[in-house]
Amino acid sequence: MLYIIGLGLDKSGISLHGKKILKSAAIKKIYLEEYTVDFPYTKKELEKELKIKIIPADRAFVESEEIVSLSKKEGVALLVYGSPLVATTHISLINSAKKNKVKFKIIHSSSVFDAVAESGLQLYKFGKITSLPKWQKNFEPKSFIEVIKENQSIGAHTLILIDIGLKFEDARKELGESNYKFGKVIVCSRLGVKSKFIYETLDKIDEKKVEAPYCIIIPGKLSFDEEESLKLL
Repeated sequence: MLYIIGLGLDKSGISLHGKKILKSAAIKKIYLEEYTVDFPYTKKELEKELKIKIIPADRAFVESEEIVSLSKKEGVALLVYGSPLVATTHISLINSAKKNKVKFKIIHSSSVFDAVAESGLQLYKFGKITSLPKWQKNFEPKSFIEVIKENQSIGAHTLILIDIGLKFEDARKELGESNYKFGKVIVCSRLGVKSKFIYETLDKIDEKKVEAPYCIIIPGKLSFDEEESLKLL
């Protein structure tokens, strides 16, 4: 059987249900997906917190769906930072499990998508989500700008997820080279761990104060309550 378990945002964020499954005799292997986020804690710290032994899982292993084949023979758990069904890869795993008649169970948890509400912005006012990739030589995609423009046109907020390993100074450079005029943005750092929010224009934000994992919000039209909340950040 395959268990896809959300860890939440802090190393102690996993649900009691998730902990119980990990300690059960049915689980023979526990994998940790390591390629989607800059963790705010180490694998060793997580092992100590949960009192388990973890096997690192890279993108190639997860996307190969080998874990589904293993789950035919024994109980296998895949630990995922945040909420387990945010990434399309995990939907593919579920579909593969269904096709191969492998039993599975999803253990949900908190994620950046609900934690950003701590900024004071109302969740129902967010538009499409986009991501800021780590630019490579001859590969500098700027599709995120189109999402921002589309959301701004309807007054919606934009949540920008940050690619693993992308430092804030580089993220700021990418946004700056998009030729879009930004006002104040909200940088959300280490949500659910030691949450920090910075509401300022990009050029005035001290990169030393932005710790991974972090995300950026481009505010849309603000309500009175949202304006009050942002003043208090």
